[in-house]
Amino acid sequence: MTALAAGPQPLRVDIWSDIACPWCYVGKRRFESALADFAGRDAVEVVWHAFELDPSAPVEETRKMRDILGNKYGQSAAQAQGMLDNMTQTAAAEGLEYHFERLIPTNTFDAHRVIHLAAEWGKQDAMKERLMAAYFTEGQHVGHRDTLAALAAEVGLDSAAVRAALDTDAAAAEVRQDQAQARAYGISGVPFFVLGGKYGVSGAQPAEVLRGALEQLWAELNPTPLTMLSPVAGAEAAEGCEDGSCAVPERSVPQEA
Repeated sequence: MTALAAGPQPLRVDIWSDIACPWCYVGKRRFESALADFAGRDAVEVVWHAFELDPSAPVEETRKMRDILGNKYGQSAAQAQGMLDNMTQTAAAEGLEYHFERLIPTNTFDAHRVIHLAAEWGKQDAMKERLMAAYFTEGQHVGHRDTLAALAAEVGLDSAAVRAALDTDAAAAEVRQDQAQARAYGISGVPFFVLGGKYGVSGAQPAEVLRGALEQLWAELNPTPLTMLSPVAGAEAAEGCEDGSCAVPERSVPQEA
């Protein structure tokens, strides 16, 4: 039997998230777990898009995350700390180490610009990962441009070029376009996954949910190929028409007596 199959169709996954979103880092890990067990993972292209949870956030924030959270939701310091502790445990289950006590809240617009710049070097995912680790685990100030340039160098970008770009409006339009597209899709929370421009998955869903979505779209893009049955042994090859030609057998005409 011979399988008639073309090469697999690529599957693009667009992900909206914010550096300052704790669920986004968890969602990234869960998506990576889903991808690791996905048969078509080598044909998946992941594109990261900017989403700011608080576009008005100052670059220099003097309050700790516990105080910001308590003020936002009208909770006591103890209640806010409980939320952070629960989030830390959730992250730990995905192999992530969160340190909210050292986290420095800041505006993330420039960080998103750097992620777009990293795409030009083919380092977008590495840059996203490095920034999230710097923010949630290491307590680095990812709102400072010198810090961003140094982190960019760690993943293989030209530090001086990144630093110079940040002093211009480089990639600012791309970040705003991401945000405009998010509004067009109706995205109000992150992480948000768009698979093949067709399916949307909201939130840091478990790996099995994300894998199921990948498999559903993959099956649509790459249907099961036909399997040709070999002729029965000893049988003559069947005749038929081919593209552009059709050999019609000659009909014998009886001769007159």
